[in-house]
Amino acid sequence: MPEDNIEEFNVKDNISNKTDTLPVLTLRNTVLFPQQVIPIYIGREQSLNLINDLPEEDKRIMVIAQREGAVEDPKPDDLYDHGTVAQVLKIFKMPDESKSAIVQGLTRAQVSNLRIDKSYYIGEVEELDEYSEDSIEIDAMVGNLKKHYKNLIEIAPYLSEEHKSMLTNIQDPARLVDRGIHLMKIPTKEKQDIIEELNVKNRIEKAIVIINREIQRIELGEKIQSDVQDEISKNQREYFLREKLKQIKKELGEEEGNVEIKELKEKVEEANLTKEAREVAEKEIKRLERIPAASPEYNVTRTYVEWLTDLPWETYTEDNLDIKKAQEILDEDHYGLEDIKERILEYLSVRKLKRESENEEASKGPILCFVGPPGVGKTSIGRSIARAMGREFIRISLGGVRDEAEIRGHRRTYIGALPGRIIQNIKKCGSSNPVFMLDEIDKVGSDFRGDPSSALLEVLDPEQNSEFSDHYLEVDYDLSKVMFIATGNLKDPILPALKDRMEMIEFSGYTEDEKVKIARSHLLPKQIKENALNQLNVEFKDEALQEIIRHYTKESGVRNLEREIGNVCRKIAHKHEKDKRRKNFEIDKESISEFLGPKKFLMDVAERLSKPGVAIGLAWTQVGGDILFVEATKMKGSGKLKLTGKLGDVMKESCEAAVSYIRSNAKELNIDEDMFENTDLHIHVPAGAVPKDGPSAGVTILSAVYSLLTNTTVKDNYAMTGEITFRGSILPVGGIKEKVLAAKRAGLNHVILPDKNKKDMADIPDRVKKDMEFHFAGEMCDVLEMVIEKDGQKCED
Repeated sequence: MPEDNIEEFNVKDNISNKTDTLPVLTLRNTVLFPQQVIPIYIGREQSLNLINDLPEEDKRIMVIAQREGAVEDPKPDDLYDHGTVAQVLKIFKMPDESKSAIVQGLTRAQVSNLRIDKSYYIGEVEELDEYSEDSIEIDAMVGNLKKHYKNLIEIAPYLSEEHKSMLTNIQDPARLVDRGIHLMKIPTKEKQDIIEELNVKNRIEKAIVIINREIQRIELGEKIQSDVQDEISKNQREYFLREKLKQIKKELGEEEGNVEIKELKEKVEEANLTKEAREVAEKEIKRLERIPAASPEYNVTRTYVEWLTDLPWETYTEDNLDIKKAQEILDEDHYGLEDIKERILEYLSVRKLKRESENEEASKGPILCFVGPPGVGKTSIGRSIARAMGREFIRISLGGVRDEAEIRGHRRTYIGALPGRIIQNIKKCGSSNPVFMLDEIDKVGSDFRGDPSSALLEVLDPEQNSEFSDHYLEVDYDLSKVMFIATGNLKDPILPALKDRMEMIEFSGYTEDEKVKIARSHLLPKQIKENALNQLNVEFKDEALQEIIRHYTKESGVRNLEREIGNVCRKIAHKHEKDKRRKNFEIDKESISEFLGPKKFLMDVAERLSKPGVAIGLAWTQVGGDILFVEATKMKGSGKLKLTGKLGDVMKESCEAAVSYIRSNAKELNIDEDMFENTDLHIHVPAGAVPKDGPSAGVTILSAVYSLLTNTTVKDNYAMTGEITFRGSILPVGGIKEKVLAAKRAGLNHVILPDKNKKDMADIPDRVKKDMEFHFAGEMCDVLEMVIEKDGQKCED
């Protein structure tokens, strides 16, 4: 070690016996005896500060032991008050900024008034004098002590012949005991008993007892090792350790596992288990009694029994059968959604009738599937249903789930196996008849780990889920009383067999009036509360909400509407912080742009339809309905047709069918037949980056091409949808409600629909029917007569 890293000090020849104030160094798992020289590693910040602050002229410290070595930052109650006054001989600086010190014990002492000074302990230290008397009895005890040391050294693996020679040469009885006890690997408390004993005779007696106990411990350990030696081999160390522990417990008279097994038996008795589950639990407990507690199988079995006892096998919450109250709760939480509310009230009515007729057999829980665009309240209505029925509510998201074990669980043969998410959440809610929402069921995937959709077939089948089998439990669990509600944005990705097991309820988008009412009754109060505006007078006018809906959101639901309202509320809070005196905020149409900036969506329908070759169609998307502009233009060429706008194959075929119909009926449509020979047509559907497909734009495409070729314009307040044939017939299409609501949002008052879609008008809200005019057509010539501004020649059938 480099010389500059060592600080050396001389031991003082004369030690004063008076009471003195000294710094106190605490040791873990170590007791320092007088006349003993030991190295000490200084790593704790408190100890480092103590060593660094020692004065050059006096390197004395008080060394005491901690009661528990695991305590990192000991308090006075964690420390013994007896220890040793020691002299620091040398200090070594270590590369990691810590230090090591060589200290020598000087004399026994007791510390009082222990306190923190600077950043380490100091205390009043009183040196203690040991006392003894020269007698034949002391001499005999010393001889007996050396004999016991000799016996210990012969069997203790950590002692050697050098230790025997060293102890034999010590003549002072007090020093002999201190040195011998220091060499032994015994608990700190036993060494502390020796340090605190000032009577040398009593100290020798305690040492003899400690040595005898250590000899017995070592001999017993060898006996245990001998008893199990025949049962172990080179690769059985783990088994050997378990057997040693088993023998130790046997010698101590302890029966391991009895307490845990007793508790498990009590839990089985108290739990409301089914007959099958109780039999399985009792069988597993009997098996558990034969398994060593240290075996991994013990923990696996115990965890399994705990799962069995923790599940609410036959525990049910009482349904709220007050139909009027349930209706009030559903209406309070959500505006509209009459079909869903009606379905829940029907279920409760049936339950009530069964109770009144004393046929209390519980009805099977309905299995519903809510399908619709985002933000229309599919998930939130689930919580309201649970609240209206007085049931617990559980929600799990199935989006991206690809492992069948997520539903059915893992078999117990796997390490860390657990039940599936169905059983886990049933346990969590503590009831066997909750409202269980399976969110995003249309986004379930599958891979080499299995198909979760197939696993859901049993869960969502009313005829099978009364005996649902989880791979982990391997005991049938009754899910028939659970009300399952699945949600999704699309029907098509859902497995057909799974779709067949659920009652599909479609959510459509909201009208502007509905959005205003929802914002007024739900969104505004929520955002005012979340943004701490309750103490202010904040008033949103209806025209302001309409402005946000028309020009700052473009959605079927109200999620973005809530986000924009929240944005306005945050800006109001910021304005209030700037001017504390301002308490009243009235939000009108003109102030919206001040809060939210320029309009994000503009109503430019009339402007875009002011030129020939443009028509408005209606489209269905994953997020609801939308309007679709179709643009057509012509140029000199050789009769080619160019299609752009990221169109799918079906939509491309609709474009070709529209052009073919016009070419084949050019004379009847008053179009020059020769122009197709030297003219190219180009059809484009903005926005170009968004994929588009489907046959329902056929009517719109044909109208746009006809408008272009006849140099006429399409009326700017008409939207249309429908599939066309080569003969000009118009076929029915889907998504009528969403498409009509999209036209309403865009401010279009006239909608042209196929004749065969008249039946879908029943789904259109009465308020929308009142504000709009609907035209039904079976042939394209009827559509052209309605939408073209300039009178054209009527086509012939």
